[in-house]
Amino acid sequence: MIKWNMFVESVRMSVANITGSKMRTFLTTLGIIIGVAAIIALMTIVQGATATMNEQFDSMGLGTLRISVTGTDIKRGLNDHEISQLLACEHVQGLSPTLSATMTAKRGGAWSDRIMVQGYGDEYFRHSQELIDRGRAINAIDVAQETRVCMVDGNAEKTLFYGEDPIGKTLYISGIEYTVVGTIDEEEDASLYAQMLFGGRTDGTVYVPYTSAKKLMGTSTVSTIEIYVTDPNETDAAIDELEMALDAIFNYKDDTYTIINLESVTDALSLMTSMMMSLLVGIASIALVVGGIGIMKMMLVTVTERTTEIGLRKALGAEPWQIQMQFLIEAIILSMLGGVIGVFTGLTISYVICLNSEITFTLDPFAIGLGVGFSAAVGIIFGWAPARKASNLNPIDALRSV
Repeated sequence: MIKWNMFVESVRMSVANITGSKMRTFLTTLGIIIGVAAIIALMTIVQGATATMNEQFDSMGLGTLRISVTGTDIKRGLNDHEISQLLACEHVQGLSPTLSATMTAKRGGAWSDRIMVQGYGDEYFRHSQELIDRGRAINAIDVAQETRVCMVDGNAEKTLFYGEDPIGKTLYISGIEYTVVGTIDEEEDASLYAQMLFGGRTDGTVYVPYTSAKKLMGTSTVSTIEIYVTDPNETDAAIDELEMALDAIFNYKDDTYTIINLESVTDALSLMTSMMMSLLVGIASIALVVGGIGIMKMMLVTVTERTTEIGLRKALGAEPWQIQMQFLIEAIILSMLGGVIGVFTGLTISYVICLNSEITFTLDPFAIGLGVGFSAAVGIIFGWAPARKASNLNPIDALRSV
């Protein structure tokens, strides 16, 4: 009970000393605040960006493969007959040839030369129903008859149809008229994924049948195909079948194509972001070390300033461990104060950044615990030396300064 009362009294005295010099306290804890805020903000933003990218991959569906053809000097892509050979593979349920290019689009007085035009097959929309906001998707008839219909995402709608309902309206893509039959849900918009793949900013995305896109882009072949397997558990078997078909198409030449398993891409992405997060947290921790040094410096100055107080307490019977405990508690309170402020600052910064960059904001308890834990560890580590110095002061030497 006596020790508990002494602990409470030490806490009370520490709080009184900290609040007695507010400017010094703020400057001392500033390094801790910056360090913890940096750790919280970086971890939250990186996790949010990872979650957003994973959602883009997941929206394509589990058991989805992507074939990217580099071809040879003579043969660059796949024609319709070769695409049908891939579709004939036993473990392939369906496929969607994919084309993409940045083109000029015009509608009335509105126009843009940075519209992403993407050609897809009807299978793509059958496996991505969540993309459809209003209207209808591109269907098999549109693909077979090369109809001039399209779908627009939220950005393209704002660019070309600002203040209007685009469904049923027409627009011109590279001078060719297309009718809008549907819109894409902004929350499920895949244009972010397209920009990640192809780079650069666009004014939105317009989706057209891939057969129509081939004419727009002046090509008779495609270099990218989305493959949908019959069973996600049979993905490896589907890859083997596709490799056999593609090897025969390209006469068994090396480096003519790549088959990407989107599930493995997600795993690799998670690994890379984990490594990146560890690196960023390590860099941000440097600020915590600097803040800890600031606390040590301030506590050493405090010990010097309070030499008389320490001498009097020792002369009245205070034990060295009691003196040490008081100064250690003061250092821990300072670092924890900076840690708590840093947590709220970091969460605020990350929330604002996520809100303005379409990144999912995720409140991670681990990041908060890590920031507070780091700050507590800094207080103990860097507060130990000043507390030890205070406890070792000779009471007679300390009282000479009276």
